[in-house]
Amino acid sequence: MTTNLADKRQPARRLRISGRVQGVGYRAAFEHEARALRLSGWVRNRLDGTVEALVAGNTEAVARIVAWAWHGPAAAQVDQVEVTDADGEQSSPDGFVRLPTT
Repeated sequence: MTTNLADKRQPARRLRISGRVQGVGYRAAFEHEARALRLSGWVRNRLDGTVEALVAGNTEAVARIVAWAWHGPAAAQVDQVEVTDADGEQSSPDGFVRLPTT
């Protein structure tokens, strides 16, 4: 029996989180949550004040991190979470990492 490589691909999503999400430990908390969910990808601050992330993993774990992104750590105040499909994008081969601000 042959398995199509596309069948093994895990869903990936790109998130852009806006609100009071910088200077409140959002990236560190997001990284911790993503690793706990065994997701791969990255998270980084953006110069425009948002936080951006790419997450890939099983469908349930991806849905859980998207739901978590709406509240984040206690000091954050999330106004919006934009989620787009990122199935063709490369996630981190090192699991989940924090990237420099862009």
